[in-house]
Amino acid sequence: MERKKILAISGSTRSESVNLHILNAISDMYSEEADWTIYQAIDTLPHFNPDLDRAPLPETVSTFRNLIAASDAVLICTPEYVFSLPGSLKNAIEWLVSTTLFTDKPAALITASSSGVKAMEALNLIMQTVGVSLGNTGTLLIQAPKTKITREGIITDPITLSQIRALAEDLLKRISGSNQ
Repeated sequence: MERKKILAISGSTRSESVNLHILNAISDMYSEEADWTIYQAIDTLPHFNPDLDRAPLPETVSTFRNLIAASDAVLICTPEYVFSLPGSLKNAIEWLVSTTLFTDKPAALITASSSGVKAMEALNLIMQTVGVSLGNTGTLLIQAPKTKITREGIITDPITLSQIRALAEDLLKRISGSNQ
């Protein structure tokens, strides 16, 4: 049986963001269950322009779309900026709107930010609009993550760790029998 592939996308462009730490922790915890690719290049995508959304696509857009197409599932972990999604994450998703790459794709969403409520609402709405498949535990809001995750990326809060495990295990279970 071929190993499943999960594309993990950080909504933060910071090199040492708590969101990246969370994705690294999940990929480390579940490295035996799937192959993980952590995509940290949303800031390299050009501003979405429908006039550019045709062949030949900008190379960074083509690479991003190919990574999503090749994945069995997508995991997004993002902060909240000004009560919404970071512009670079929204831009990345906009490059996928004209495709069906997210249609029925198993996904899980994490918002890790001081509050995060509005970003989680926005991300849920956008991802449901593009047609991803979220499981029963496919979303997680981690408020005040810097009090639960060390600068080295160690998840110290047992409740948060349990919630992250439930989300990751749900995602892995949903792709274990499918060929997306």
